Amino acid sequence: MIPKECKRLAEVDFPIAAVSKHAAREKSIRHGHPSTLHLWWARRPLAACRSMLMALLLPDPCDEHCPAAFKRDARCALMAFSGRPTRWDEQMQTDDGLRQILLEFISDFANWDNAAKPAYLSTARALVKAAHPGETPLVVDPFAGGGSIPLEALRLGCDVFASDLNPVACLINKVLLEDIPRLGPELAEELRRVGTSVKKAAEKELAEFYPRDPDGARPIAYLWARTVRCEAPNCGADIPLLRSFWLCKKAERWRALRPKIVRSAKDVPRIKFELFTPNTEKDVRGGTVSRAKATCLCCNTVLHPERVRSQLAAQRGGADVVFDAEGNRTGGATLLAVVTLRDEQSGRNYRLPTDADYKAIWKAQQRLKQVAATKRTDGLSAIPDEPTPAGGGSGAGRAFSVQKYGMMKWSDLFTARQQLALTTLGGHAAALPTSNLSEPFALVISRLSDYGSASCSWPPTGEFIRGTFGRNALPIIWDFAESVPWTDSSGNVEGAIDWVSKVIEAIPPSDKAGQVQQADSCASPLPNEAAAAWFTDPPYYDAIPYSDLSDFFLTWLKRTLPGHPLFRDPFDPTNSLSPKLREVVQDETRKVNGVPKDRAWFEHAMAKAFAEGRRVLREDGIGSVVFAHKTTEGWEALLNGLIRGDWTITGSWPIATERPGRLRSQDSAALATSVHLVCRPRPEAASVGDWGQVLRELPKRVADWMNRLQDEGVRGADLVFACIGPALEIFSRYSKVETAEGREVPLAEYLEKVWEVVGRSALQQVLGTAEGQARNGAAGALEEDARLTALFLWTMQSTEIRNDTANGAAEADDDDTDDDEEDAAPKSKKKGFALIYDVARRFAQPLGIHLETWEDRIIETDKGVVRLLPVLERAEQLFGEEGASAVADRLERGSGTAAAQLELFPQMEEEAPRVKGRGRRRGGDVSDESLRTRREATTLDRVHAAMLLQAGGRANALRSLLKSEIDRGPDFLRLANALSALYPQGSDEKRLLDAMLLAVPR
Repeated sequence: MIPKECKRLAEVDFPIAAVSKHAAREKSIRHGHPSTLHLWWARRPLAACRSMLMALLLPDPCDEHCPAAFKRDARCALMAFSGRPTRWDEQMQTDDGLRQILLEFISDFANWDNAAKPAYLSTARALVKAAHPGETPLVVDPFAGGGSIPLEALRLGCDVFASDLNPVACLINKVLLEDIPRLGPELAEELRRVGTSVKKAAEKELAEFYPRDPDGARPIAYLWARTVRCEAPNCGADIPLLRSFWLCKKAERWRALRPKIVRSAKDVPRIKFELFTPNTEKDVRGGTVSRAKATCLCCNTVLHPERVRSQLAAQRGGADVVFDAEGNRTGGATLLAVVTLRDEQSGRNYRLPTDADYKAIWKAQQRLKQVAATKRTDGLSAIPDEPTPAGGGSGAGRAFSVQKYGMMKWSDLFTARQQLALTTLGGHAAALPTSNLSEPFALVISRLSDYGSASCSWPPTGEFIRGTFGRNALPIIWDFAESVPWTDSSGNVEGAIDWVSKVIEAIPPSDKAGQVQQADSCASPLPNEAAAAWFTDPPYYDAIPYSDLSDFFLTWLKRTLPGHPLFRDPFDPTNSLSPKLREVVQDETRKVNGVPKDRAWFEHAMAKAFAEGRRVLREDGIGSVVFAHKTTEGWEALLNGLIRGDWTITGSWPIATERPGRLRSQDSAALATSVHLVCRPRPEAASVGDWGQVLRELPKRVADWMNRLQDEGVRGADLVFACIGPALEIFSRYSKVETAEGREVPLAEYLEKVWEVVGRSALQQVLGTAEGQARNGAAGALEEDARLTALFLWTMQSTEIRNDTANGAAEADDDDTDDDEEDAAPKSKKKGFALIYDVARRFAQPLGIHLETWEDRIIETDKGVVRLLPVLERAEQLFGEEGASAVADRLERGSGTAAAQLELFPQMEEEAPRVKGRGRRRGGDVSDESLRTRREATTLDRVHAAMLLQAGGRANALRSLLKSEIDRGPDFLRLANALSALYPQGSDEKRLLDAMLLAVPR
């Protein structure tokens, strides 16, 4: 075994850039990727898990305690690797060369294309065996979720124990870690064969509810809109709730709906739709609903949100058509269009609904009533009658709005025909003759429910069914798309079978299966010191309400797998859904022993989970915890839990896990990486640390780490949070840290010092050494506003994922994540760059920058987010009501440097138009008397003034200003060049600043 004293690879080095490239690329890989087996939220990329696991399990060949046997066997394994370059033969003869080859192999193995290649698999498993020759290492993940970590541990030949409290997560893991390894590729063949027969049987049974068109065209999707009734006097028309009237918006294939009002003296007005081909976007009118306000097409009356919600609540969400006794539509959902395919034509066609379409729905409703009246042997209702989650408030509840619209039961999220299809398919699945297929086929049905609810939509630019979960929430979807399960379009049975089968075929064979168990992370069923590695990705406060979201699937899975032991709450027999009380998620709406599941409860529970991890890990074992928090409070809480759980941080590696250029990251400090902290059990005899010595070590440790990460392309907020790990290495090695007076230093106090050191290091890099000492009044330091702007922009920088591998186009079936919440405020995003207030405060405070001083001057704070004001918004603030043109005229009339300075800056000539000093943007002009007591405009003000003159095309005035600034001193150009390097490429500020700098006299 690896000696306890020997460092692992993960504690000394890691190929960040290469692994990040492969991890980010995984977002675009679909067919065969385990993430497509079944939806789970916030999955870790397999590349990151596979690479980190190898680095955790392998010792460092350069460590003096590294066993000679490992180095010998590792060299043998690498020599046997058929893909090795010839240079390895000589390079691996030294310990340092062997380390570099191991890191290179880890980098290459991170590539999804190599993950199942026999040569890589056998070599990786041989390396793990060389490191653990006696006993196969056990890898434990107590928050297994979608199964990325345990699956990769199994790939490396480890023993695996994966647990989760959530039954849906456990089922996914059972299929991934038990069924597929046990049954192998033959499982896919059997699934395809039996699945095809189930599909044919269900299609035949339900054929009358999905009729073909008289001309032979095959419907593949039905496009619906919920409706409410206009409450204006003398109107009463149906209001179809549509976000858009577009049907198809592909290049050279535009199709849309055009509403026409049909008025009658005997009846209320009604809407009739026409199909047409628009010539321009203006030909298509806007939608009828926004922020739950509905606008009547007939009289333009606006129905307020409370009335929209009330009417839809009376319809239990409004997804179904309301018929009279003879089968005539009287209200409810209205069919907008039917999407069809023709055998002799390519592409999708659209037609208007017919009486036959509504008759099929009416018949489906009648059949569903018969099915609902059927008694099941397990006591469950035939269709899901379990309650949906209550929405609103803070915490996890904010992700749900369906109850506000009357969808009180999970069945209310589906139309009658969708319920009938899922019930029929589930019945056939439950009757399968072989138990080997029961769990994999249940996942097929569960996938179909994702694409077969009334929360699916039809994006006109893609022409496919978008699944229910575009994001981690269940909002109201006004106009929705209904799939036809028997066609070859998205959301069909054969497609779901194919997705699951390809995952089975892509997972490499293994001579062992993992062990999956439903368990509370705070009370592991494992004995003491059982695991060689404890590696997990824990939940983050209230970021994702896993149990409430997964109940969407659980209600159908319970009926597909009747009596399955996973689908009982082991801690609460009265709970018919997934366990909620013990779930480590912040949710103040629930209480445990009278205590609300608030932030404090979450942090206490997470500390218990970390302590359990410490208990089950061997003394010579190693751990890793994945963090992806965007708030410093989140980091502080989980780090506190680790330290209180007797862990020592020994490494920290940021790995890119998000797609570069995603919408969430634009103009904000969204994290592109997840930080993987490497941990060891802290020795019981750990010493007490000296506060002074800890602070002396901190600056060099942070500076070295920043340089290393920047060389790997890590930037901005990712770099900030990645520095917390190595800083914690110093602090967490001690049982506690005390001052000279004997006071114990809390983690929060230490983290303040970490932020200060990171901020000073950043300022030294971008503005010069004087900025690092600015708080102490160092000569040559720029003013507060310049330092704040520089820090802001430095934090905003994006991590560079050097991806030279062509990313495949994502499959529409699984990779559309647009925000579909219709009951939310429109996203009228202000220009500028956004940073979470907590991050800005943590930087500013220790560096002597007072945010409140610069509020409405260079920053604006709203709802916990700080916005750096765009330069163009500062024009009136800097030049007054007369504007830049008046100032430019005076500058252009001036002669020489002195004249330019006198005309621009207020302190030198009170009557001149001025660049204002520290006056507030919203306060109007500041009196001459008050200005006499204020300092002159800052260097940043003067740089922004020059940029505005550049924007206005006032070249002569700009030259006069630049000459004046060069005569004044070096600060102007120093700051301008620094900001030019910090502003994002393509931004207005970058363009103006670079153009202005070109005008500087040489």
